[in-house]
Amino acid sequence: MKAIIPVAGAGTRLRPLTYTQPKPLIPVAGKAIISFIIDDLRKEGVDEFIFVIGHLGEKVKTYLEKHYPDMKMSFIVQNERRGLGHAIWLSQDLFKEEEQIIIFLGDTILDVDLKTLLSSPYSTLIVKKVQDPREFGVVEVDDDGFATKVVEKPMIPRSNLAIVGLYKIKEVKSFIVALNALIENNQKTYNEFQLTDALEQMIENGIKFNTMYVNNWFDCGKKEVLLDTNSILLEKEDYTPNIASHPIDSIILHPVSIGENCKISNSIIGPHVTIGDNARINTSIIKESIIGNDAKLEEVVLFRSIIGNDTGVRGLRQSLNIGDNTEIDFGTH
Repeated sequence: MKAIIPVAGAGTRLRPLTYTQPKPLIPVAGKAIISFIIDDLRKEGVDEFIFVIGHLGEKVKTYLEKHYPDMKMSFIVQNERRGLGHAIWLSQDLFKEEEQIIIFLGDTILDVDLKTLLSSPYSTLIVKKVQDPREFGVVEVDDDGFATKVVEKPMIPRSNLAIVGLYKIKEVKSFIVALNALIENNQKTYNEFQLTDALEQMIENGIKFNTMYVNNWFDCGKKEVLLDTNSILLEKEDYTPNIASHPIDSIILHPVSIGENCKISNSIIGPHVTIGDNARINTSIIKESIIGNDAKLEEVVLFRSIIGNDTGVRGLRQSLNIGDNTEIDFGTH
C-alpha cells in the first residue's frame, strides 16, 4: 500500500524557526515529526511513500534518504503552494493504479488505531471534536457515523468534528476524477484547491466515507502545542529513546532525550527536554524545551523554549560585590 505525505507547507505559525528548518523535521521526543508518521505506517505494512515537497524540500529529501535508505519512496515538487488538493493532484500518476491509498499530513502526530483504519471496508476520515471548528475541515455525519458533508473552514459550522490530517481512500479512480474536476474547473476555496472539496464531490456522487475518532491529536503547528507534544511523548514509554551518557557534573531530570555526541557540563537538564545531536551545553538550566542539532548554550536558563539548529546562546555574565540589605533586579522594564 502507498501513503502520500504532503510536506510542502511553509510552517508560518512556527516562524522564525521554519525559515530554515522544515516543520516535519523539527525534533519531538528524540526524533523528527515525520519519523513518527513513517514508523507507525511501516509497522502496519505500508511499504511505499510519496512525498510532496516544496518549501525547503531538499532538506526533507536529504533527511529521508539518510534515515530511510532502504525505503521505497518518490518525491513530487509543488513549486507553488496552491492547496492540499493541488498537492495530491500532482502526485496522481504515482498512485492511480492502487486499490487504496493513505494520505497523512507530514506535520501531524496522531495516536490512532492504524490497524483498524487499514482494515476498514470503507474510505475513512479520521476526526476529533474541537472547540472551534472554523479553523479546520469539518465533517457532518449521519446516525451511523458516515459523512454526509465535508466543508473547509466553515464560517458557520454545523458540526464540531474536525478532520485531523489522516485519510484512507478506497475508491482511487473516483478520487482522481474529483481531483481533476477541481483543477479543470478552477474550483478554489480560500483561493486554494482544497482536498475537502474533492472529498465532498465523492460524497455527492454516492461514495461512502466512514469516520473514525483519533485517540490523541498533536497538531504541531504552534510553539506551545509543539512543546506540550514533546512533554507528552517523552512521558510515554514507547516513545522515550535511550538516554545518552552524560557527565557526572550535571543533573539529568528524566524524561529527556539527548542526541549523539553531545557535551553537557555543569548543567541541569530536564524534565521534558529534547536535545539534538552534537549540542554543547555548559553551566545552564534547561526545562521543557527543544534544542536543535549543533546548538551551543552557555550560562543560560531556558524554560519552554525552542532553539534551532546551529544556534549559539550565551547568558549575561556578572561580577558582583554586594553589601548587606541589598536588593538587585536584573529584569528589563
